Amino acid sequence: MASNARWESLTIDGSTMSVFIDEPATPGPHPTIVVAHHRAGNDSATTKFVQDLAGHGYVAATPHLHHRRPEGEDTRESIKQLDDVQIIADLNATVGLLQGMDSVDNDRMAIAGHCMGGRVSFLGATSIEAFKCNVVYYGGNMFKIWGNGDAPPFEKLGDLRGPVIGFYGKDDENPSPDDVAKIDAKLTELGITHEFHSYEGAGHAFQNFTNQAGYRAAATEDSFAKMIAWLGKNL
Repeated sequence: MASNARWESLTIDGSTMSVFIDEPATPGPHPTIVVAHHRAGNDSATTKFVQDLAGHGYVAATPHLHHRRPEGEDTRESIKQLDDVQIIADLNATVGLLQGMDSVDNDRMAIAGHCMGGRVSFLGATSIEAFKCNVVYYGGNMFKIWGNGDAPPFEKLGDLRGPVIGFYGKDDENPSPDDVAKIDAKLTELGITHEFHSYEGAGHAFQNFTNQAGYRAAATEDSFAKMIAWLGKNL
């Protein structure tokens, strides 16, 4: 763990939410990215992504969105209990934590996410003014409301305030290529600047190196490089 990487805690609705943060060694203020984790939570795949962003000049932080669930619960159960209203509260709390840091440029903040976090990225970018753009890695369930949400992320796309970059596997089933095409078409219809990249021979979670069966090194490297270049232009 880099010297600037650390865990912090926030209290939301009486529950303690851990947040993993890393930041560049050089003085700020820096552009900043909130990272929404995949179903497994803030495991080594998510914390490495945060540290990789810090290594490229970004303050990055990932809140633990399963914090209201029992510790040690199977995350396949945890994800069923997620609530869009609570997710937005968690993201807002994380934004507030970051905005209180001297190293953060409050005017250059984005959100990124993998898997369920890709859905959360769209949800956050359509709901929270601080997010100027968003990065989506194979975010599924775009057409469903979770918990007490008012509308699925897909129906909120018109509320996006900035551009989107998305990365998908052509062998994925959630989101399927048809799902990706539908989101692409909607963003085009709305006049929202976006670019989507889809990888042959890659399924869901192709960037997750903890699952060697689904991991695709070439797609991971290419998508990360494209993301860094895109963030450099848009954030």
